[in-house]
Amino acid sequence: MNKDKNLAVLIDADNIPSGYIKEMMEEIAKYGNPTVKRIYGDWTKPQVTKWKNILLENALNPIQQYGYTTGKNSTDSAMIIDAMDILYSDKVDGFCIASSDSDFTKLAMRLREAGKLVIGIGEKKTPNPFIVACDRFVYLEILKSQEIEESSETTTDKTKKKIKANKSIDKVTLNLVRTIRLTINDLSDDEGWAYLGDVGNLLQKKMPNFDSRNYGFPKLTKLISSTKKFEVEKRENQKGALKLIYVKNK
Repeated sequence: MNKDKNLAVLIDADNIPSGYIKEMMEEIAKYGNPTVKRIYGDWTKPQVTKWKNILLENALNPIQQYGYTTGKNSTDSAMIIDAMDILYSDKVDGFCIASSDSDFTKLAMRLREAGKLVIGIGEKKTPNPFIVACDRFVYLEILKSQEIEESSETTTDKTKKKIKANKSIDKVTLNLVRTIRLTINDLSDDEGWAYLGDVGNLLQKKMPNFDSRNYGFPKLTKLISSTKKFEVEKRENQKGALKLIYVKNK
């Protein structure tokens, strides 16, 4: 992750619940500096009232977009037009598109064609075409479940909160294990070992929505170890300051 990247954050208020804003902005900060932060919606509608209270707190620039025709989402058009204007200004290195709407699929593809990093953020109901059009896609439910897990440690009702958090956790499937195996094969040396950092990067390219947190693990190392299907080895780098993690198929 390059935190020096300048990012344009474009939020679809019609498709992103306001309750996720804290976790979402913290996640975006991992990938770069959000120099442009805009949120789109018809601010005359009661559905977006909750957003109004947190716009200033998060320095979000609200863009008013009236619904000119019943049943049509004019917010999408406004976001797409602004995204292209920002692209041609050449002042950002990447975009974060926060929406669960597949209408942004073509936009994500166009931005990537221009060499820009595209991070998608949305709910698990997001259609797959939009997910795979992004370099990386993060599920909001996972960000919120992390918050619930952390807060449960300081409450007396730990079990109840953890059950609520685990509803968003996916199971590690045989298909995922197979994908990890093939990825290790793609990168392994003559002895079958592959650097875990490279494995994670290639997995991300193959599956933009891949995230070890989706499966209840904070790091890829713990996810891989939990399957009992791979060998994990820690090695010192040449300077001896850091441990490099390598993995191998059993």
